[in-house]
Amino acid sequence: MKSLFLEAIAYLGKKGVTYADIRYVDTVDELISVEDMRVDGVSRSHDRGFGIRVLDRGAWGFASDWRIGPQSVIAACDLAIAFAHASSSVTSDRVSIEPGEAAKGIFYSPCEIDPFSVKLDNKLDYLLWACRVMKEHKNVMHGICKLNFRRIDKSFFNTAGSDIRQVFTESGGYIECIAILGDEVQRRSYPNSHGSNIARAGYEYVKEMDLVGGAEKARDEAVSLLRAKPCPESVTSVVIGGSQLALQIHESCGHPAELDRVLGDEVSYAGSSFLTPDKLDKYRYGSDIVNIYADATIPSSIGSFFYDDEGIKAGRFDIVKDGIFTGYLSSMESASHIGALSTGCMRSESWNLPPLVRMTNINLKPGKGSLAEIIGDVKDGVLLDTNKSWSIDTMRLNFQFGCEIAWRIKDGRLT
Repeated sequence: MKSLFLEAIAYLGKKGVTYADIRYVDTVDELISVEDMRVDGVSRSHDRGFGIRVLDRGAWGFASDWRIGPQSVIAACDLAIAFAHASSSVTSDRVSIEPGEAAKGIFYSPCEIDPFSVKLDNKLDYLLWACRVMKEHKNVMHGICKLNFRRIDKSFFNTAGSDIRQVFTESGGYIECIAILGDEVQRRSYPNSHGSNIARAGYEYVKEMDLVGGAEKARDEAVSLLRAKPCPESVTSVVIGGSQLALQIHESCGHPAELDRVLGDEVSYAGSSFLTPDKLDKYRYGSDIVNIYADATIPSSIGSFFYDDEGIKAGRFDIVKDGIFTGYLSSMESASHIGALSTGCMRSESWNLPPLVRMTNINLKPGKGSLAEIIGDVKDGVLLDTNKSWSIDTMRLNFQFGCEIAWRIKDGRLT
């Protein structure tokens, strides 16, 4: 199969295109779900195909196919060229890129225990155990437990000479406990909300999450919320828990720094950004102690990889340095608009979709002090954790988040 795609790259080179790349992606997914002590669903799916991007006459063309053979691959090459020429005829803007250095190699994400080798009965028993723990309290009406696994085998070739294969194993799990007392309904999720907590790792990550211990915690907190007082409305000090903070950084710091969004290429789907190029190295994002960085090299993190979907090597760079906005998440094309090189953030959701700029692992650099010490410095405030809802305006300027749980802080103590 590799020789087939290398022949296609040679064919595109002979056609005289400015640039071309081919991605072949083979994906296996497994989802296991238990709800209220019954097996709700078990599924395993397999999907594969290839996508071809062509840059010619200053415009992009893209074509894909699930059929893999000499005829279908060459046909997709010709179609991608035709689309590039058609696009060129209706726009005066011309795309200019600077491809990265040619890269070659085979790369694997960390995986100690292959999740697809673990027996289904063992996975189900684990979820049923966690569900049983949640259902031990009479006020718990619903207990939901899920495991999900994915293996992505991705090959990338381009006319610059790159020949890259990356194999990623992903594992995740999640539980949700819903407690009811009269008209009061409360929910607690573990270790995160909205479906799952995923890492690029093997089944060892599921063990580390300790869903059974998390089920007990979620149960007790959901039940306690049934009789808890409403969070008071006031202007006060807020301490944000790790789960909520991750989403806060993602939505209000990661997305606005995606350069294709800034340039208006993604407006129709998810809005634009207030971080216009004139703000680079000038705009104050926070106080001097605020440092935010992107890092696609963190082992086992879901936003990590070795090369992006343009063949640019993964790396780490600052988005906010000492409170000042300093860097964008970019691609070859978007970076060229500001006279820069790609920061390696171009990724595609599937073989049949062209890549776009997508954030990697976006992190707020830790400062001094533990969570207990931060709480200890608060005279009056609240600790908020685990996202429940969110709303962000199209420019990513304003936001509204709701959380599953809050604790009142009085004189440095949780009450």
